[in-house]
Amino acid sequence: MLRRLHKDQPSSFAFTPANQAWAEAQMAKFPAGRQASAVIPLLWRAQEQEGWLTRPAIEGVADMLGLAYMRVLEVATFYFMFQLQPVGAVAHVQVCGTTSCMICGAEDLISVCREEIAPNAHDISADGKFSWEEVECLGACANAPMVQIGKDYYEDLTAEKFRELLAAFGRGEVPKPGPQNGRFSSEPAGGLTALTAFTGQDHNGSVARALSIGDTIKRIQGDEVPLLKRKPPANKAAAPKAEAKAEPAAPVSKPKPAAKAAPKAGPEPVVDDSAKPATLAAARETGADDLKRISGIGPKLEKMLNGMGFYHFDQLAAWTETELAWVDQNLDGFKGRASRDEWVAQAKVLAQD
Repeated sequence: MLRRLHKDQPSSFAFTPANQAWAEAQMAKFPAGRQASAVIPLLWRAQEQEGWLTRPAIEGVADMLGLAYMRVLEVATFYFMFQLQPVGAVAHVQVCGTTSCMICGAEDLISVCREEIAPNAHDISADGKFSWEEVECLGACANAPMVQIGKDYYEDLTAEKFRELLAAFGRGEVPKPGPQNGRFSSEPAGGLTALTAFTGQDHNGSVARALSIGDTIKRIQGDEVPLLKRKPPANKAAAPKAEAKAEPAAPVSKPKPAAKAAPKAGPEPVVDDSAKPATLAAARETGADDLKRISGIGPKLEKMLNGMGFYHFDQLAAWTETELAWVDQNLDGFKGRASRDEWVAQAKVLAQD
């Protein structure tokens, strides 16, 4: 199936401060030079924030990871979980239409979508609240027919029950996910024949988790879910005291304000321009060094460093700890990369070649 970017695109994209911190934490999970491995989580968080995946979001993620736009576009268009067109403001409904669900009534659910939302898949309802599509197997065959609404499964549906769910969402409610016919989980519809003793839970594990998070159809701004406890190593290297303050509090859902000394959204080192390393107006007559030989520096970062006045390995090798901290906090979109990837140590070796 051919998947294209939507013809109408917003002019820009930016992660919220909390989502930006989350994205940087994802990137820090991977070894130096392998941050591209975080492309799917970052694209997914962009979609969770905006509802769909826009071209500016795809390009923004590419810039963060130092990748060509085409490389990230390939990922976005390959995986059908990424919505490349606007979706309903309240919810996007995915109806499973594969064998088990089809046999058990998926076509009735699709008819409801056509009547209650829009005649065609991916069209937005007249009130702007809903959109829908038919998808391949969602893996809940024992509870067919079913739909995924937002992040949760609504199972054991009838056409009438499905209409009621859509009406509830339209009123601003978030109905309990899971089986809608009284089943606890995916036990036989005719009743248990083995393992008949439940432990007294009101809901199965999936439903209980969904209810505790409460973000079924919520746009994720970042403060709703805990961040990883591990912070980007850059902050540890440049401001260990601030990092120590930010670390203990759990859950770590709002780590940025914890760094009292930081004037911005994150626990960044505060180094003024007096700590700026010596720079050059242009490369020496011998020509600029290939800074991309340093692990963690790609074409975008090399261009950024050249724009800051750094062209040669010996310049980077001479940075002091304070100067390194200044560089870290002035790498727009790549803050902390110099410390994390040990540019100074690498540059000292390369400068001797």
